[in-house]
Amino acid sequence: MGEEVDAQEFTRADRTRHREKVRRCLDVFARMLADSAFDTDDPMTGLEVELNLVDERGDPALKNAEALEAIADPDFQTELGLFNIEVNGAPAKLRERGLERFEDDLRRSLNDAEEKSAQVGAHLVMIGVLPTLAEGHMSVASLSGNPRYKLLSEQILAARGEDISIEVDGVERLSTSADSIVPEAACTSMQLHVQTSPDQFADYWNASQAIASVQLAVGANSPYLLGKQLWRETRIPLFEQATDTRSEELKVQGVRPRVWFGERWITSVFDLFEENVRYFPALLPVSDEEDPLEVLEAGGTPNLSELRLHNGTIYRWNRPIYDVAGGVPHLRVENRLLAAGPTVVDMMANAAFYFGLVRTLAESQPPLWSQMSFSAAEENFHAAARYGIDTHVYWPGLGQVRATELVVRRLLPMAREGLDAWGVEPETSERLLDVIRQRCLLGTNGAEWFVRRMAAHEAADLERFDALRATLLEYRENMHTNEPVHTWA
Repeated sequence: MGEEVDAQEFTRADRTRHREKVRRCLDVFARMLADSAFDTDDPMTGLEVELNLVDERGDPALKNAEALEAIADPDFQTELGLFNIEVNGAPAKLRERGLERFEDDLRRSLNDAEEKSAQVGAHLVMIGVLPTLAEGHMSVASLSGNPRYKLLSEQILAARGEDISIEVDGVERLSTSADSIVPEAACTSMQLHVQTSPDQFADYWNASQAIASVQLAVGANSPYLLGKQLWRETRIPLFEQATDTRSEELKVQGVRPRVWFGERWITSVFDLFEENVRYFPALLPVSDEEDPLEVLEAGGTPNLSELRLHNGTIYRWNRPIYDVAGGVPHLRVENRLLAAGPTVVDMMANAAFYFGLVRTLAESQPPLWSQMSFSAAEENFHAAARYGIDTHVYWPGLGQVRATELVVRRLLPMAREGLDAWGVEPETSERLLDVIRQRCLLGTNGAEWFVRRMAAHEAADLERFDALRATLLEYRENMHTNEPVHTWA
């Protein structure tokens, strides 16, 4: 969830001071991009996974504090909802068996965490939206104890001036409201990080935007929310609405949402940070004592804390990240559009597909994004969220094409080429990319499996929430086998 803050109230002077500081940070960032040496020689990749907690019946377990105390591992952290936790993988270089390290470390960490958290009645589930959430879980009482979350919720509701409205028209229709940002906690994702140089950042971000739709199509895993079957990746419309600070009037005026696909291809990472400063008021106007210009001119590396905190409250599906490690600045693309789960091997297949494909496209000429409009990429993205593995997308040179056919015939070879360029072992590339291939050939990802099992349970006359519990318990059992979802019965 970004930088930590303490509980507090903000004055008008706080907001004025913070705006000035953010703009000063942005000016310094521009100078750094022109003059500073960023860490680019041997790019790192990273992985984060958000998890749900359930009890023995499959209902949400509001026990993240107890679970984290039992797990006692600094890689696991609190998340927005009491039914959430997050695990952060150690950064790795793909050429040094990074995918294998991610996979081994994640399996070991999750197995250990499950064993310990089960002792306090909380079991881990990796799925994009916990399907057994009910209206009663959507209150402020379900927020984690970390002061940041309550403060963020208060600021979003204050900016909006009314309760948060959730309207999703899918297979069924959902219309509800909430007096906090807890609906955001219903969205649990896998986040992939790829480090890049300032010169290459735009290419990697543009490529990430262009392939977001096919990532969603093959990886959709969130078909139910509050008892309703909605989109195959319901996380997308839910997250867009759960953090929306705009009133209906501001939407009509064209004010941009804080969860944002964007509106144009970029030429520099500066474009994204500048847009964030220009378009969005601060939600958390916290300022520190660092003068970034003084630090830079003294030969140091400024933290740019205000700019980073502000950036963390604007939820682009591919987010730009500025960070400092060992006193050296670096840039990352944070790819945050995929759901968690269903299994570790499924998530690693998603990671291999992204890391390989984004590298090939970022380094290809002519650029893919020069051959398609940005609005086409956005339309592809929302179509894939709605229809999942049955999506048709627009692709340059092909027109409208079934996403699975595009992946199998054209994109998987490109992903393999990119993984080779990263230095990934050929057998690892083939094993993981074959998971994506089989999903496409069989028409089965997490969302499709869940919908089919739900249909079977409801045909046996189970009531909706009983069917959701039964299906989720089957899902959890299969999750622990680590067999990819396309092989599940």
